[in-house]
Parts: sequence; C-alpha cells; structure tokens
Amino acid sequence: MDLKSEIDHIFELQKAHRFVVARTTAKERREKLERLKKALFRYQQDIRDAMYADFRKHQMEVDLTELFTVKDEINYAKRNLAQWMRPVHVGKSLLIAGSHSFIVYEPKGLGLILSSWNFPILLTFGPLVSAIAAGNCVILKPSELVPHTTAVMKKMVEELFPKEEIYLMEGDQHVAQALLEKPFNHIYFVGSSKVGRQVMRAASEHLTSVTLEMGGKSPCVVDESANIPTAANRIAWGKFMNNGQTCVAPDHLWVHEDVATSFLAALKKEIRHFYGASAGESPDYARVVHERHYLRLKGYLEEALEKGATLEYGGDLNPSDHYIGPTILRDVSSDSRIMQEEIFGPILPFRTFKTLDEPIEYLRERPYPLSLYIYSRKNANIRKLVKETRAGTTAINENVVQFFQIRFPFGGFNESGIGKGHGHAGFLEFSNSRAVFRQGWPDLIPLITPPYTRLRKRLAEFILRWL
Repeated sequence: MDLKSEIDHIFELQKAHRFVVARTTAKERREKLERLKKALFRYQQDIRDAMYADFRKHQMEVDLTELFTVKDEINYAKRNLAQWMRPVHVGKSLLIAGSHSFIVYEPKGLGLILSSWNFPILLTFGPLVSAIAAGNCVILKPSELVPHTTAVMKKMVEELFPKEEIYLMEGDQHVAQALLEKPFNHIYFVGSSKVGRQVMRAASEHLTSVTLEMGGKSPCVVDESANIPTAANRIAWGKFMNNGQTCVAPDHLWVHEDVATSFLAALKKEIRHFYGASAGESPDYARVVHERHYLRLKGYLEEALEKGATLEYGGDLNPSDHYIGPTILRDVSSDSRIMQEEIFGPILPFRTFKTLDEPIEYLRERPYPLSLYIYSRKNANIRKLVKETRAGTTAINENVVQFFQIRFPFGGFNESGIGKGHGHAGFLEFSNSRAVFRQGWPDLIPLITPPYTRLRKRLAEFILRWL
C-alpha cells in the first residue's frame, strides 16, 4: 500500500469509528490509559536501548524525563477523568430564569499528533494521554530523527490499540505533509516555530484547531542576590541535560556584573562535576541527534567567535558522533545567529548587566519565550521581572522542572506556542466545549417578542435599566 492509500485508509477507518470512541465511558478510557502505562514498563528496556541508539541518552534520563512523566500524566488523568467529563452547569439571568444551561465536553473527533524527537516518548504519548482521556481517535507521527524509538512506539501502539482508534505512522517530513492534507478535527504539534507555521498554514485550509507547543529563546536571569552555587548547579543541569536539546532549557544567561566572575567559576565547577573533565567520555552526556543539527550548532559557534565572543568553557567538537561539549560563550554580539535563533544544543551564551532594566528591555523587544528563569532572593526583583516581561512559563530559583508540573497548563504564546497541554488543559485541547441551553418554565421570552406594544416596551426598558 502506498503512502496516500495508507493515510486515506486509516483516516476513513477512524472517521467511521470516531463516534464509537466518543461514546466510551470514563471507566473505559481509564482502562485504555492503564494499558498504556503497563506497556511503558513492559517495554522499558526496549525504550532505553532505542533512545541510546538514537542519541546516546542515558537510561536514567529516559526513566525520569520520559517514562515517569507519561506515567504521571496517566495517573492524574485517571484520577480526574470522571470529573472532567461531567457537564458543567452555569448560571442564568432573570430573563432566562426558567432555563437550564450547561457545558458538555465532547471529543473533537479525529486528532493528529506530530511530535518532536528530543523527548520522543514524552512528546508523543503525553498528548496521546489527553486525546484518549477526551475520547478521540488519533494518528501519531513521531520524528524520523529517532527511528529506533519510533519503531518501539509503533510496536506498542499496534499491540495496545486497534488501528481504527489509534495508529502510528513512521516516515519523514513527506508523511507529515501528506497527513496535513487531511481534514483532522485537531492537530497537536510539538517542534520548532518554523515548522509550526507550516502546520498552522496547512490546518487553516480545513479550519482545523491546533495546539502548537514550540520553543524560543528562554532567558535566564541571575541577579546579585542569587544563591550562586545553587543557581550554577540548576542551570548546568537544565542546560546540558539531553545535550541541551530541550525546549525549556535555558537558552541564554543574563548575570549581574557583581557576581559574574563567581557565578562563571561555579558554573564551570558544576559542569565538571556532572560530566568530568571531558564530557565526551562521560556515559551521562548525550549527543546531538543528527548531522544537520550538529552542523547548525557548529555554525552558530564559529560565527559567534568570529564576531568577538569569548570562549569561556568547552568548544570541543567531534563530527564522527555529532559531539559538542558543554560550551559557554561570553559577550556574544546581539546580531549573532546564536542570539537570534533558538539554540537547542549545548552552547550557552553569557551576558552581564548592571540593572534589571537591561535584560527587561532586551527581552521586551523580542518574541515571547516559552520559559523565563529567575534566580534571585529579592522579591522586588522577582516581581519586577515577572510583571515587566512575558513568557509561557516562569520558574524562580529553578529551571526546566516546571514542565513536569502536569497540573499547570503548559505552553507558550505567539512565537512560542498556541494552546496549552498537560492534565486538564490537555483534555480541554482535545475537547469541544459545547454549550447546551434548554428552555423550561417560566418562559419569559414571549414577553419581549413582537408585536412591540407599549407594555412590552416598558418591560424592555425596565429590563435594560434595572436587571
């Protein structure tokens, strides 16, 4: 079966089956989620091996950032699903006093999940949890850059679900483009802003609703009051975990000039503590996923140095296994590509400031990031940064871990995203909030319909003025 025929076949199967899935009860949906959770642990070693083969991700990071987080999503959805599915009654005014108004959360129907490669289990199965909870049929399309992990996920999906309900398609961008030609009811995309625009453009052809979970240049501000050892530890972990290939990783640093020297020393110390003197020999340090991304990052680094940046740490490269060591750059020119585009790799630009107004002004002139990180023990500084900037999420004296708070509606806005995922927010993304109005007694509407007699005019004036 060729690509077009396969997509047409699966799409029509799911289209015919969508109302069957929509009628499933909370109990039936919980059972599906439980099957997925058990499969994650049954395939745990297969997933670990696959992700190591794809980009040398350590199995502990796989367990904590991929499997545990999906498990947490499942458990949270199972506990709350019955409540989420209940109709919500809303209030009424005197004019419609005899009516009943409520909101029903119904499945959107056919969903498409286009997931990224950097956390392939989490970013594929996480949204799938929301889609199942909301009662949808779904086609999954993971990234072609992690073929080993995608193959394991495909095996799991085929074992767990009938294809008329959930189906996973392997392949490159041509598969994604062919899928985007179909009139899905909702598209959930995780990836870059560049591709997100293409997804939104394709969705507009069918007026399909979208969730776009993208990235951006997430800044990290360290003021003069920050706990330097703690800030250095958290930032080193958040930035270089997964080789910097994390949408919520600190993208660039702003450090107060009074603590810049001590902070830089502490940051270098933490990097060596995590990965040793040579990160290339550490089993805990991942690799850049693909040659294309390696060359992109190498180009960023070379251009920044040519434009006057100082190499404070690292900079070692090995093209044979797409290795770029943890790298810190200081005094990077604002017009360098590394300061214009999302880095998504283990290179950390470092700038200093005298007053908070400097980073605030810089950030306000640029697209809203997915995350903003603040390291400070001054509440006035924290309040000012939060109030005077915009970001999808913010963490104070921490970074990255806000993603794992599944009770948050997670996502950015504008350049960094549209819509929210995780927990109840994810359930709502895959649901249509249907307003249902039922007229009852007393029915006052006939009192204000034509013919507009003097009595009815006076009644209308009374309603307008006093009710």
